[in-house]
Amino acid sequence: MARQDIPILQRTVNGHPLVWLDNGATTQKPRQVIEALSAYYASANSNIHRGAHTMAREATNIYEEGRAAVARLLGAPTPDSVVFVRGTTEAINLVAQSWGRDNLGPGDEILVSTMEHHSNIVPWQHIAKERRARVVPIPLLPNGQIDQNAYADLLSFRTQLVALSHASNVLGTVPPVREMTALAHRYGAKVLVDGAQAIAHFPVDVQDLDADFYTFSGHKVFAPTGIGALYAKPEILQCMRPWQGGGNMIESVDFGQTTYAPVPHRFEAGTGHIAGVVGLLTALNWLTSFDRQAVATYEAHLVAYAQQALTTLPGLEILGSAPGRVAVLTFTLAGHEPAEIADWLDREGIAIRAGHHCAQPTLRHYGLQDAARASLALYNTPHEVDQLVHSLRQLQQSTA
Repeated sequence: MARQDIPILQRTVNGHPLVWLDNGATTQKPRQVIEALSAYYASANSNIHRGAHTMAREATNIYEEGRAAVARLLGAPTPDSVVFVRGTTEAINLVAQSWGRDNLGPGDEILVSTMEHHSNIVPWQHIAKERRARVVPIPLLPNGQIDQNAYADLLSFRTQLVALSHASNVLGTVPPVREMTALAHRYGAKVLVDGAQAIAHFPVDVQDLDADFYTFSGHKVFAPTGIGALYAKPEILQCMRPWQGGGNMIESVDFGQTTYAPVPHRFEAGTGHIAGVVGLLTALNWLTSFDRQAVATYEAHLVAYAQQALTTLPGLEILGSAPGRVAVLTFTLAGHEPAEIADWLDREGIAIRAGHHCAQPTLRHYGLQDAARASLALYNTPHEVDQLVHSLRQLQQSTA
């Protein structure tokens, strides 16, 4: 049923049926999301929180319904703990610029795992330089897991924040976030979790994780681009200052003093991505119409099948071997550059990614500058995995 809902999977690329194995970069959109966006612009387009008319109230209700849907998805205690942002990158920058500016000082430390996306490294470097704090990398083990002994040794009362991915976009590794968070809290540190690569693959409960911040991007979970969410514990969010000024985030403006709207609106300056929220709401309703645990089980079987099939190819090496990985398989193929691999597969209608995947420290851990990556979702099939392996075998034979 999930596959039947994705119109783009019916198209051809270079004369072949599309095989979309670039879900780590972005997911394809269900028909329901596409139709909801069209319907919104055709019959419900209005600004929110400021119009004294029926359509403004309707748009506002949909917008806030979307916020409530995100809160339910994350297991958040209240919708007011959810801030709409453009995506994970903006969410992390928001935390760095708002919370970080008030809570980091000279000599403080931010622990960041080596498997992070650049979006969970660079914002911390920016604020650390401004506040004269330090960004300290948490090393990885050879199998792609975070070195827990090193992590425990690095934690101290200088640690103000720990930044972790819930799932690596290169290795697929799912670290023990709950346990790492509990350990950080013993030192009074806050924990930010980048959920961009996790949210589409398995259920998330931010209260069970006890995460102080949790972020994700809508386009990684079958929604449009340009919309995402930041969760923050209510008591933390209440103490954070706005990081951008403008309309929609104020209560009263005067040249002498401006007062701000209550949370979460004080962090949503200007007109929000209303259509994006419509699409996100629809995507989350679509996703949660499936048994999430059944989806996670299906994907676990699919990635195990793919892992086994790929390793039948001589000279192919998959990065990371941590158990319980999400459906991300980054690999190298002896004698072939990643860009060459991606180009060959593209001729066969198979879309993967090649490059550094915005995770250069992770690749350097393996002595690499770039690699190829196949990333799967709930609508992918074992047959598509077979097509990937067959095409890679043909590539090898073409240069033998």
